[in-house]
Amino acid sequence: MENKKEMRTWLNDFNLTHPFVIAGPCSAETEEQVLKIAHELKDSDVSVFRAGIWKPRTRPGGFEGVGEIGLKWLKKAKEETGLLMGTEVANAAHVKLALEYDIDVLWVGARTTVNPFAMQELADALQGTKKIVLVKNPVNPDLSLWLGGVERLYNAGIEKLGVIHRGFSTYEKTKYRNIPEWQIAIELQNRFPDLPLLIDPSHITGDRDMILEVTQEALDLNYDGMIIETHYDPDNAWSDAAQQVTPTALKQIFVDLKVRKVNDASDEFTQKMAKLRANIDVLDANLLELLGKRMKVADEIGQVKKDANVAVLQNKRWNEILGKMILEGEKKGLTEEFVLKMFKAIHQESIGHQDKVLNA
Repeated sequence: MENKKEMRTWLNDFNLTHPFVIAGPCSAETEEQVLKIAHELKDSDVSVFRAGIWKPRTRPGGFEGVGEIGLKWLKKAKEETGLLMGTEVANAAHVKLALEYDIDVLWVGARTTVNPFAMQELADALQGTKKIVLVKNPVNPDLSLWLGGVERLYNAGIEKLGVIHRGFSTYEKTKYRNIPEWQIAIELQNRFPDLPLLIDPSHITGDRDMILEVTQEALDLNYDGMIIETHYDPDNAWSDAAQQVTPTALKQIFVDLKVRKVNDASDEFTQKMAKLRANIDVLDANLLELLGKRMKVADEIGQVKKDANVAVLQNKRWNEILGKMILEGEKKGLTEEFVLKMFKAIHQESIGHQDKVLNA
């Protein structure tokens, strides 16, 4: 996929002085619920009202959406409020109905993005559409799979494209419902800077109290906007109750968010940044030097283990190191999450070095 600047044109057409916002309930539940929330959001920074019509559930038996009747409610909400309407689609039948009801924004969910066959089916169904189509990241941390879904849509002649970062599933227990893995979204930005990027803090956090924090972090990374689940009575929502905010809380988030400048051309800023970045470059070089020395010691340990016919992996020792480094990291202002990731990577590299020695 070429880096086509027209992909950003649809976002510029809104002429916004603030980040692009999609908001509304996780699920359309009743006509009254849809209209009430839409009216509460119409005089705010929200450009698109969202509501799930079809809800993919991990296990059968849960609420899977109201179906086509919900599209009628969205159409009525659009007529009454003037807001654009958006919903998730997962197959060609969903696309056909969404287009029939003139839904303005369609997005592909994480469970669908992971399946190239499903993405091609959607691309074929949406071929040549002038609607805005957004692609959520797949459930697994795979940038190529994410971009592959976008490419299929682009090749189908869909130019109003964008992506939604909703975090990635992990077996590890963290404070997030879906771990952000910010570096993946940053790499996407680096490769396709003209592809609009939105944050989905609702699914990343799974906790309404963390919405502001994660959204701010995304804006600090130059994201273009957000999609936030909003319900007038979130505790009694039919799905994902814990991660939805009230319209009042959403408007307060808009007030509290700080939108940063992309850059500052002043001499003072440029000089300060040049000096600090030079310091970072030196420290990065030192880090690599230290890691190189550490791996040489790992090679020596591998030789000792080989001579004694001892296995590479020593869980007791590894757990001792990990516990100690987490405590030391906290003293230096490093999060447990970062220390775990860093030392797991170091440990894996060390195991690789030792394994080569043992099997040389």
